[in-house]
Amino acid sequence: MSESIHLTYEVSADDFTRAGEASSSVKRMLKQMGVSPEAIRKVAIAMYEGEINMVIHAQGGHIDVEISPEEIIMTLADRGPGIKNIEQAMQAGFSTAPDNVRALGFGAGMGLPNMKKYTDDMKIETVIGVGTTVTMKVYI
Repeated sequence: MSESIHLTYEVSADDFTRAGEASSSVKRMLKQMGVSPEAIRKVAIAMYEGEINMVIHAQGGHIDVEISPEEIIMTLADRGPGIKNIEQAMQAGFSTAPDNVRALGFGAGMGLPNMKKYTDDMKIETVIGVGTTVTMKVYI
């Protein structure tokens, strides 16, 4: 692979049946490209956690993925309420998920911590009332 590949996915609000489609699609593509299983695993976990967060906490959004020979950059931009306290949101187990979401088995408060754990670099930009953009990198 000598050039970058750019992929874009839309994530719908409150659509748990389709959550994970983007991460599964990228995982399949990376396998076909011969990317290492460890890098694929990290990308799949981080993207899935981000997708679920967009479904639970935001009014959907979009994911841009840039695959180059050196790295995979995932940019998840939502139209949600923003994150009031990023430091608190990064604590394992902290969750603002409503009870109906928890009843489905989601909202354990591991999304952002896992996104950070399974990426080589992560940056969060948030504006209250506008949305949040999370940029994550995994080096190949």
